[in-house]
Amino acid sequence: MNTQALMAATTPIGGLREDAGKLLLRASVALLVLLHGIDKLAKGPGFVVGALERAGLPGGIGYLVYVGEVLAPLLMLAGLWTRAAAGIVAINMVVAIGLVHMSGLFALAKQGGGWALELQGLYLAGALAVALLGAGRFSLGGAKGRLN
Repeated sequence: MNTQALMAATTPIGGLREDAGKLLLRASVALLVLLHGIDKLAKGPGFVVGALERAGLPGGIGYLVYVGEVLAPLLMLAGLWTRAAAGIVAINMVVAIGLVHMSGLFALAKQGGGWALELQGLYLAGALAVALLGAGRFSLGGAKGRLN
């Protein structure tokens, strides 16, 4: 990093922009994943339970989808235990890709030419980025908060 970039990141305006970017990233990922969780709250976890059972795993662990798609995104959005919550969302996405989306792992989308799993990939990458960056100052946990 050059001196000018280092100074920009450490100035009040540079820090403000960085924290605003963290807020935008974590809120975007959290809200978009939360919408999937709300759908599962409305319809039940039957799809996930069935996918786990077809994979030879105990279907009961499918109820953990509520942790990965409701509780963890709410914590991310609030900025509480953000790094841990983002890690849970990332794990949730790895499980979703493994259980449901493996056929598209090395495929292009039928329309538009993008990766077939670009949505899942962005959720996973976004959650990993939040886990690495933390919540920033615009959070209930604060920039220096535990696990933020």
